[in-house]
Amino acid sequence: MNIYLLTHSRELKRKTNTGVLVQQTLATQCSIFEWQRKQPNPTLMQHIQNESVALLYPHDHSVRLDKQQVLKFDSYILIDATWQEAQKMYNHSPYLHDLSKVVLKPDVASIYTLRRNQKTSGLCTSECVSALLNLYGQTTQANILDNKLTSHIKSLR
Repeated sequence: MNIYLLTHSRELKRKTNTGVLVQQTLATQCSIFEWQRKQPNPTLMQHIQNESVALLYPHDHSVRLDKQQVLKFDSYILIDATWQEAQKMYNHSPYLHDLSKVVLKPDVASIYTLRRNQKTSGLCTSECVSALLNLYGQTTQANILDNKLTSHIKSLR
């Protein structure tokens, strides 16, 4: 499983960003692509064309991701930004519109409390990737990522 983080330029500068935790934990399984409104990243576009890629994004047409669904895809794109930025990024990125869309339905609330205007059922980037890892049976990496997130949150309070 590969994770592609489509990251807003402002997100790359935020101390509250959790995509960096994903990159640190997954190293070769995670790539960060800075989102450009006018020109999609050519490497990301190659991945979309050559792999079975799903967009993890809450949308009207999103399918709930479970242990059966997760095996249908080689890779996942996550939009790494605030909720408001993520919606704008999606709307301005037609190449994302035709991708299969999947969504996680968390059993527990997010522990991420570093930003205002959070969706009540939403997860931060790190929590989403941790849930994916658990669905893939990669619980050790998921636990490492969860521990990094907890430490990250504590360090910023």
